[in-house]
Amino acid sequence: MSRIETAVSRFAEGYNCSQAVLSAYAGQLGLDEETAMKIAAGFGGGMGRMADTCGAVTGAFMVLGLQCGQASPDRQAKEAIYRRIREYADRFRTRHGSLLCRELLECDISVPEGLQRARELELFSKTCPRFVRDACEILEEMLQKSSGQFG
Repeated sequence: MSRIETAVSRFAEGYNCSQAVLSAYAGQLGLDEETAMKIAAGFGGGMGRMADTCGAVTGAFMVLGLQCGQASPDRQAKEAIYRRIREYADRFRTRHGSLLCRELLECDISVPEGLQRARELELFSKTCPRFVRDACEILEEMLQKSSGQFG
């Protein structure tokens, strides 16, 4: 199964969007899956179901950080990862018009009425898998471009 399919499958199993994306790439980046799941646990639903930045996007940001982030206060390395994050955000925004969960779902899941509406419309099972898939497709393109054939 590809990393894209793994992420979509994990989301369907009940993991949040951020967990699904980060965990699908964790092993190739030196992070065990359990730790990846714990790190990403609070980022689903637009970061703690606040309907802000899409969890699939934040999971992808974490993957990019693991792949090319710095572990020292190196200014050039910091700027390089910030450029990669902005590039990723631009690509996702081009596909979907926004990075914000509430805008992507056209529903504010941070409030009870919005969450109820999202559940009634089955947005989490009908709409969110596309965001998980697209988040990973963009990651695949960027990771392969930056390091030849990734993992």
